Amino acid sequence: MTQTKYRSRRSCLYMPASNKRALEKAKNLPADTIIFDLEDAVAPEAKEEARENACAALRSGDYGDRELVVRINAMETSWFAQDLKQACLAGADAILVPKIRNANDIIQITDPMEDLEASPDTKLWAMIEMPEAILKLAEIAALGTGKRLTTFVMGFNDLAKEMRAEQDRAIFGPVMTQAAIAARAYGLNILDSVYNDFNDPAGLEAECSEAKKSGFDGKTLIHPAQIATANRFFAPSADEIAAAEAIIAAFADPVNAGKGVIVVDGKMTELLHLKQARQLVATAQAIESLAG
Repeated sequence: MTQTKYRSRRSCLYMPASNKRALEKAKNLPADTIIFDLEDAVAPEAKEEARENACAALRSGDYGDRELVVRINAMETSWFAQDLKQACLAGADAILVPKIRNANDIIQITDPMEDLEASPDTKLWAMIEMPEAILKLAEIAALGTGKRLTTFVMGFNDLAKEMRAEQDRAIFGPVMTQAAIAARAYGLNILDSVYNDFNDPAGLEAECSEAKKSGFDGKTLIHPAQIATANRFFAPSADEIAAAEAIIAAFADPVNAGKGVIVVDGKMTELLHLKQARQLVATAQAIESLAG
């Protein structure tokens, strides 16, 4: 799916929208994405105030080039309709919807977005945290082709709860692989679940390493102290950038015009590697833009 702007999503930080001090602090944090949270981090009596705060933040223009996302309340709640409407009208870069179960849920969200004439730049992110969603990953991801859906966000805390399982990361290895395959098959981004212990940097590093190896774009976070680690793990290294630039240059050489397979630095290199190289360089450029 073609997006209006390529973005880096190494670090996606949840900030409770009911907390104005947190929203103010977020303006200067080095997270690639800020997720204004209306759901788990907000008490029922503060839901409407949180929605107003999030929309005001979206309209403020005070967050630079960071991607701004609103996690709204689930479809079955009384807050859902207004959350969706106001986030669309305020121009969120994306709306993150929790507790997605199947493809029909995606349709039930995107149809109202069209009725609201939401900007084409306002995308849909789906939280994958329900057992039914795991069984229907491909069905859900398929709606990302040419549609608003662009991103899977894994939610292993809720998934473990729904499974009546222990909060043990090890049990979700197969799910991570399945979700990444489904996402990539249909051109979606995919983000890892949060790591709950923000006082355990080693544990966070282990999860970031696992997620990167599994093909994830970045990690959702619950505390500013986690940003630097996520940014480091999910950023392309200097060697990776150099290798990607060499592939791009080799395919651009007139000598290789029209070829589907060439040799770069002694390795057989195909067009799929060119696509990957361009994406990696675009990621590096997006990171540099944010840093600047």
